[in-house]
Amino acid sequence: MAKATLVIDRSAFVTRINRRIFGSFVEHLGRCVYDGIYEPDHATANEDGFRADVIELVKELGTTTIRYPGGNFVSGYRWEDGIGPRDQRPVRRDLAWHSLETNQVGIDEFARWAKLTGSEIMMAVNLGTRGVLEALDLLEYANHPSGTRLSDLRIANGAEDPYDIRMWCLGNEMDGPWQVGAMSADDYGKLAARTAAAMKMAQKDLELVVCGSSGSMMPTFGEWERVVLEHAYDHVDYVSCHAYYQERGGDLGSYLASSLDMEYFISTVVATADHVKHKKRSDKTIQLSFDEWNIWYLDEHRESDEVSETEWPIAPRQLEDVYSVADAVVLGNLLITLLKHHDRVTSASLAQLVNVIAPIMTEPGGDVWRQTTFFPFSVTSRMARGSVIRPSIDSDRYDTAFYGEADVVDSVATVDDDGTASVFLVNRSTSEPATITIDVRDLGVNRVTETQLLHDDDVYAKNTLAQQQRVRLRSIEDVTLDGGILTVTLPPVSWAAVGLE
Repeated sequence: MAKATLVIDRSAFVTRINRRIFGSFVEHLGRCVYDGIYEPDHATANEDGFRADVIELVKELGTTTIRYPGGNFVSGYRWEDGIGPRDQRPVRRDLAWHSLETNQVGIDEFARWAKLTGSEIMMAVNLGTRGVLEALDLLEYANHPSGTRLSDLRIANGAEDPYDIRMWCLGNEMDGPWQVGAMSADDYGKLAARTAAAMKMAQKDLELVVCGSSGSMMPTFGEWERVVLEHAYDHVDYVSCHAYYQERGGDLGSYLASSLDMEYFISTVVATADHVKHKKRSDKTIQLSFDEWNIWYLDEHRESDEVSETEWPIAPRQLEDVYSVADAVVLGNLLITLLKHHDRVTSASLAQLVNVIAPIMTEPGGDVWRQTTFFPFSVTSRMARGSVIRPSIDSDRYDTAFYGEADVVDSVATVDDDGTASVFLVNRSTSEPATITIDVRDLGVNRVTETQLLHDDDVYAKNTLAQQQRVRLRSIEDVTLDGGILTVTLPPVSWAAVGLE
């Protein structure tokens, strides 16, 4: 049996929780929008064509900020195609995902959907094939109260009140050779700086996200962030981070330690941003927006999702990963990592929300169900309140092929002002239970209020259309709290949360 000893002390305070850490992402890709959140012929569809059953699961998931409308999609997007009478909207080719975009859902409809889910919109502007003027036009349409051509057009389209979108992404993955309009760090940094400066001339209180490198494995990683920030630092507030993980070659042990790569990613970007800060002698600290993160079996999709060059389908089934218990445990661990670094990662978006590498799946005309990855996200979003505490961890360790030695147990805790607390845990061992002794005396808690455990004897068990509830949350069988010492035993390959008061 593996063992770990944790100490949770208020002095290890990280930061107060910003609910934006529980954001997600809706891109016009595959069936995320069409046959996902939007299906006008579905029995539960509202007057806008949005599925009410999906809305209810989004609310249960607990997402806060929703990044929209892309992603790679945004680099060829003309936002004005998606406003006005639906029967007059043009159908366009989407070069990013080789499909047709009908524009039946645009900013007005999406803003109404976001309101129904209680979500804040994080809007992306097209800097791949467009630039400063188009970004200013979209900002005017979305946020100006009235009395200008574009704000009055929004009102004429049914939205009297401005959308008051505060957070804006300046393009997407502009270093990626797959990106329409990809460019060098120097060219993008200059364009982003000009766009950001102009947008803040229009509205000073905007929070702007500049593109970081599209992944830590990119040859541009690190140097891209430095060059871009040296151009745009004075005008932006966040730099984006994107990371996806998958099990490779049957190496489950390395896969379960994927959060070590996320740790490396965060520390590298923080160091680069702070280098530019000191070089510029700035008083401002750039935050990280981890606005794409998830499990994504990209290697398999490269082989199976090829689209005919002569066919341009509407909302094809793309990137519809079906997730296992092991995938959900890794996702829960990635959430732990984001919280442990929440002092700098103050916004994050699980990519994506519905059908496309998503926690929620739908069947056209039929059911909606929770993937395994739904559970750690929904529980963490609900239970993580107040302040983040980074535990002191003394754990048994194991060797991985990818990351060297890794702790068997990882954890983070939160403490709210009302005296409640939550501890989030993962056992990375592929074969052994872990007994975890946690000193919570400094929290002043004396009662366990709830336990949530994600585990299955089959680590590759999944929820599917045919078996929608094959994997569920359960209670932890072996947990005690005595004299301020919490003792928990977790089965191998498991994620858990413990509520205290």
